[in-house]
Amino acid sequence: MKGYRKILIAVNGSKDVLKNGLQLAYDEKCWVTVVKVIPPYEGDLHLTGIKNLEDALNSGVSGAVSEIKDIAKSEGALIKTRVEEGEVDKKIVEVAEEERCDIIIMGGNKTNWFKKLFGKNVIEKVIDRSPCPVLVVGA
Repeated sequence: MKGYRKILIAVNGSKDVLKNGLQLAYDEKCWVTVVKVIPPYEGDLHLTGIKNLEDALNSGVSGAVSEIKDIAKSEGALIKTRVEEGEVDKKIVEVAEEERCDIIIMGGNKTNWFKKLFGKNVIEKVIDRSPCPVLVVGA
């Protein structure tokens, strides 16, 4: 693999995706953007009983971003992090386009019969829409 200048790593909770992406970035000597996409909150905000709901919803994201930065630091990598809210596949492609990335790296899960029966999974949707190659780690 040669010629990558910008890599987008889409994290889904797997540390392997991040570490493999950072290794590729190190090998290719390129820029790295890490994106964490959270689905939109669709519940009734008035029924939750939490005073500051935004802080409660964002606390998990802050911890995830902190963990991402810690892993990057331990790997000796400088990264740009982005947290996006929306449909996961659409946001990953949108960020790749905005950042002008040359490749998207994302984690793969074993496809189960439910996903096969009811439609494409996130990886397939990203591959279909992506402006650049997609590398799936751990599929």
